[in-house]
Amino acid sequence: MSRDARLRLAFCGLHPDRSRALVAGAGSPAAALRRVEGGAVDVNDRVRAAAAIPAAARRAELAALGIEVAFRGDVDFPAHLADLPDAPDVLFLRGRLPPDPGVAVIGTRRCTRYGRTLATAYGVAIARAGWMLVSGLARGIDGAAHEGTAGASGRGVGVLGSGLDVMYPREHTRLAAALIGAGGAVISEYPPGTPPEGWRFPPRNRIISGLAAAVVVVEANVTGGALITANAALAHGVPVFAVPGDIDRPSSRGCNELIRDGAQPVFEADDLVEELSLVLGPPINRPEPGESAVEIGPNGISVERYAEQVSVPIGELMAHIARMEAVGTIRREGGRLYPGGP
Repeated sequence: MSRDARLRLAFCGLHPDRSRALVAGAGSPAAALRRVEGGAVDVNDRVRAAAAIPAAARRAELAALGIEVAFRGDVDFPAHLADLPDAPDVLFLRGRLPPDPGVAVIGTRRCTRYGRTLATAYGVAIARAGWMLVSGLARGIDGAAHEGTAGASGRGVGVLGSGLDVMYPREHTRLAAALIGAGGAVISEYPPGTPPEGWRFPPRNRIISGLAAAVVVVEANVTGGALITANAALAHGVPVFAVPGDIDRPSSRGCNELIRDGAQPVFEADDLVEELSLVLGPPINRPEPGESAVEIGPNGISVERYAEQVSVPIGELMAHIARMEAVGTIRREGGRLYPGGP
């Protein structure tokens, strides 16, 4: 297929389902564009005008904005995303898309303080384990998870429901830059200049789940993007984990129902790392022998005493212990730590 035609069609900014239907009906992106330009398709004047702009002008526009483009089927287009039947044909990106699937941490924008704290701890733990974190860069749980990742210098990918030059929410502009600076990316299937219209957000959730080997829902209502993403993951055969919560709290109902329907419950950050290790394999950032300068005798040491001696920020302590457990340096039994080994 012509890359120029695919790029021009992507710049029309249509709903992904409609764009796929147009191509299927016309036989090719170029034929679909001709139908749009010729008036055979019912679109507004903005879309019709966009379809007529040459690809060379679009590439110049992208270069001026510092935005790259990846086409489905390219070597730099994630294979695990490209395999989905409803995968985007074109991705606009800033940064670099890691080749391996990561962990999606998602949830409601109207989260509780508990949910925000836990999402941040998950972001730190996932970063320390060396896995990529994927989310929507939205307010609430998504942003908190990415803040944890960025704070721990981890890799993260934010998937927007707007153009990359129209950051939404605006206050996450600096967070997006931090993800890119740490080797991650911010991506969208919508072209530059696309506003954050409500109907554009549900389709982006399939991209979040498509980039993930596991999906973690921290807090979610029974309706909303988090449940859409979780259901997309289940449809794609991706494991879903959920944090249980009070049965009378609206922000926990979605998670509780996911668990009722078969999602795996998870609790603190070290429990999440342990569960994810079964899906993604052992943490990638294995600590070198002797990373912990704390001498642990045969009788063990309490977690509290260990925390006093090891030079790890308290917010990262449980993720640190989980990593040490994963490589066999220590083992944990209840509230005490012992030398690694059987």
